[in-house]
Amino acid sequence: MTNRTIPLAAMDKLLKKAGAERVADSAKRVLRDSLEGIAEDIASHATKLASHAGRKTIKSGDVRLAARD
Repeated sequence: MTNRTIPLAAMDKLLKKAGAERVADSAKRVLRDSLEGIAEDIASHATKLASHAGRKTIKSGDVRLAARD
């Protein structure tokens, strides 16, 4: 079993905010897995950007730049 960070309740809120009346648990899990994969890629890229700038601290600008790429 993989350790997940984002709770399924958050996925339910996102999907309902987008207009869904009801959301299957499988849909919540798929959305969570997709978003966590994207977030891990962005975090990895942001870490490289901070390191390249000679910093150990990841700043909001690093995340924004990483998300654009």
